[in-house]
Amino acid sequence: MQPYEERLTAPRSWWFASVLVGVAMALILLPFGTLPLLGGLVGGTAVAAVVTSAYGAVRIRVVAGSLVVGDAKIPVSALGDVEVLTGEETRAWRSYKADPRAYMLLRAYIPTALRVTITDPEDPTPYVYVSTRHPEELAAVLDSVRQSAA
Repeated sequence: MQPYEERLTAPRSWWFASVLVGVAMALILLPFGTLPLLGGLVGGTAVAAVVTSAYGAVRIRVVAGSLVVGDAKIPVSALGDVEVLTGEETRAWRSYKADPRAYMLLRAYIPTALRVTITDPEDPTPYVYVSTRHPEELAAVLDSVRQSAA
């Protein structure tokens, strides 16, 4: 079995936007003097960077017979068909084709995704939508783990 681990991170432009938030805070605090200006620059940038990092730092793993996507841990035995999504299909499944009951690890800045159906009759979740930069590799690992478990 080949392990799989991917860490989704925010794009570089978001980090630049964090600096711009700091500059905006500095400009807001400019009338109060130099020290508040520097505090606004450092504090605004730090808060925006923490928010960017928290949103962007998501891990996707296949470990110990489970697909771990963010906070969700789904046993491979409960997974059904795997569909690699690219281009228009990715946009369709995160918008008008989306089911509100689905578990979606959605990152709009990642153009590819994987849709995995859930076969557990006790679980109301119809599928898992996972934004991933390597959907073919993740699909292959899930298939090999499923075959080795059978």
